[in-house]
Amino acid sequence: MSVNNGTRPTVASFFSGIGGFDLGFQRARFKVTFQCEIDSFCNQILQKHWPDIPRAKNMREITNANVPLSDVWVGGFPCQDVSLARMAPRPGLKGKQSRLFHEFARLIGEGRPRVFLIENVPGLRSSHGGRDFQIIIQTLAELGYGVGWRVLNSKYFGVPQSRQRIYIVGCYRDGRGPAEILFESERRTRNDEKNGSDGKEAVSPFKKVVGNSRKGPVTPALAYCLYACSARHTGTDWSRNYVSYPDGRVRRYLAVECERIQGFPDNWTLPSDPPDDADKLDSLRYQTLGNAVTVNVAEWLARRITRYLLKPGTANAAVHLNGTAHTNGAAGPLNGAAQSIASARSLRNLGWGRLEGSPGKR
Repeated sequence: MSVNNGTRPTVASFFSGIGGFDLGFQRARFKVTFQCEIDSFCNQILQKHWPDIPRAKNMREITNANVPLSDVWVGGFPCQDVSLARMAPRPGLKGKQSRLFHEFARLIGEGRPRVFLIENVPGLRSSHGGRDFQIIIQTLAELGYGVGWRVLNSKYFGVPQSRQRIYIVGCYRDGRGPAEILFESERRTRNDEKNGSDGKEAVSPFKKVVGNSRKGPVTPALAYCLYACSARHTGTDWSRNYVSYPDGRVRRYLAVECERIQGFPDNWTLPSDPPDDADKLDSLRYQTLGNAVTVNVAEWLARRITRYLLKPGTANAAVHLNGTAHTNGAAGPLNGAAQSIASARSLRNLGWGRLEGSPGKR
């Protein structure tokens, strides 16, 4: 489809979880066309909010033929094998979970979406001394994409949580596209019409607290990063986030409070048919929220991608599908020059990632 003819841009979601990417892109007026998620509880949440969307479970079993034609593909392949939070040596891309990146790359190679967006933990960059990250970037570049990355912190996007994640963007046959999506122009002293708003101010990183100091409850103004944890308190699974009371009582964040910290509406993770075991339900909600993409960050990226897709010369760009070039419904064979994207040239465009910070703050 072409996004300059008044139709909504489209997004296909992989490793969908509870729909953080999906909700963020939907808020930016994207139409969700497809979801892929293997977890049964996550599928209950996806079914509740997107009952009519085609959905698959196993990344290893789907091909491009299963995925509706979409402008953008998004996904956050499992991070367990590359995360620094792992209490053991990191197997990296050879691990049982994180090796699913290769399945996503296979699908991207088959479908060649115009833009893809991948989310993961910052530890991905250091896995196996950086070799895993190099494999990821080189694999995607060799598929014909200009690739860039940036670490973004959720606290700069209107939620009270310090949560750093790496976002990798690929634009088919366009080495400049990822930088246009991931980075703004230099911050000015005020908002302007050309560059738009500088965005919401971040919650202060200092240890400020909010609440009633005499009656309670009291909680830090900025939460630590939410992790996937259970409903039990084992000493480490509360992610250092507590609500305290002057009389000495302490409790963890409620699941609904975690939803708010991640940018979801209240009770987003309550399934239509919840289990009778309240602790089990809470554990499922905490785990999936800890693994989720912050909705506000996804929405910001979606709006940046929309601007890119609408840019003259981009909205009508050819989409490579099964060896043919599709432009607004017309198809024809690709010439040799168009099929060949020099990996060396693509890799030279990979330096857009060391910058970490907020929108508009360099």
